[in-house]
Amino acid sequence: MDQQRKLGIWVLTALVVGNMVGSGIFMLPRSLAEAASPIGVMFAWLLTGAGVLMTALVFGNLAIRKPDLGGGPQIYAKELFPKGSNLSILSGFMSSWGYWVGNFAGNVAIITTFASYLSTFFPVLTSDKTVLTMGSFTLKLGNLLTFLVCTALLWGMHIIILRGVEGAGKLNFVATAAKVLGFFLFIVIALFAFDKAVIGPLDAPRYDGNGQPIGLLGQINNAALSTLWAFVGVESAMVFASRARKQADVKRATIAGLLIALAIYIGISFLVMGVLPQRELIQSEKPLVDAINAIVGPVGGYVLAGLGLISLLGSTLGWILLSAEVPYQAAKQGLFLPAFLRENKKNVPSFSLTLSNALAQLFIFSTISHSMAAAFDFVIYIATLAYLIPYLISSVFQLKLTLTGETYMEARERMVDGIIAALATVYSIWVVIAGTADIKTFLLGVVLLASGLIFYPQVKKAAQQAKEKQKLSA
Repeated sequence: MDQQRKLGIWVLTALVVGNMVGSGIFMLPRSLAEAASPIGVMFAWLLTGAGVLMTALVFGNLAIRKPDLGGGPQIYAKELFPKGSNLSILSGFMSSWGYWVGNFAGNVAIITTFASYLSTFFPVLTSDKTVLTMGSFTLKLGNLLTFLVCTALLWGMHIIILRGVEGAGKLNFVATAAKVLGFFLFIVIALFAFDKAVIGPLDAPRYDGNGQPIGLLGQINNAALSTLWAFVGVESAMVFASRARKQADVKRATIAGLLIALAIYIGISFLVMGVLPQRELIQSEKPLVDAINAIVGPVGGYVLAGLGLISLLGSTLGWILLSAEVPYQAAKQGLFLPAFLRENKKNVPSFSLTLSNALAQLFIFSTISHSMAAAFDFVIYIATLAYLIPYLISSVFQLKLTLTGETYMEARERMVDGIIAALATVYSIWVVIAGTADIKTFLLGVVLLASGLIFYPQVKKAAQQAKEKQKLSA
């Protein structure tokens, strides 16, 4: 058996759940309660769940029909243009570039959140005691310790992954299983404490910044944008398709992971509304901790903080794996710099992993400097397009296959997949438009993607050399 094809369905499912259910779950109940009434939240989940399910089905179908195009949804960009053309190489590289930058920058957000939860047990991480002063720069003890913790976590995960993707995947499975059990336990406890009187009228009004009431459709739109970010990571199994034991497992893992994450998100967001009064929930900076404190007392807060640490450990490992795999698989398709093809003896993309983490380390300096923090926030802010466009690309490519009939033998199968692809495309277009409605986000996102043009000549040269070698060997 190919040494790389070792990831089974459970490990792939854990990657999907682990990457989807990360730090966002702890703040989602507050943002949803603020955005919409309970009935608005319910419809938002239905809308987003249905849209992401269509996208997940697209991912699964493509993994089976195009197994040679592994590495993530951004890879399909090159297939939208004539094979080997400049447009094909450019679009594939640009989408892979943006997706990669968004990934390693997003990793830092998870790692710093881990340090935040760790401060529950070690308050010294928030200490304001001055350690060093140089001109206008002042280093606080808490910031220094946070920097050290984040650095240790990043490179600790680096060492674990270098020992093998399979071993790292199994460790991620254990962390994900623990947090899924923990969240379901939270749901069970919250069920007993749920109070209809606390959640209030299902159609309770919501108001905008000017005090004007927001209609149900407006509430659904606002809440759906909040729920959207809960699903980033649904493509995780697809990124590792080339390492899967069976291509069919990629589709099964994507659907199973989505359904598990959806059950956790819906259960928690609704139950917290029935435990904490709306005014208290909207003002809460840690709604899950406040909810569990209201049910079982302060000890619950520590238990939930521990669950948060486990959750973030799994997410950190999963997203670092993903960050290294994306440019590695793109390089295998001739869409990234050839250096990213380097592997160690365990078939781990060592160069890609090291460079991704080195760049992430630069952003970890944001924990000790406000100027660096601003730079980090800037990259996170403009990474919106990097995550959303690959979803649209995949849907359009699946639609292209159904229209041309490529890989299809049966008309009925082709028609069903065509409907799924059309629905996923419509949803993805809405997501891109809504997620980048702010012109600043859109323009800066374009700048992020365009920054990769600096390296495109090298990618193009490598692609041409590979093409010449193929001709000579033929």
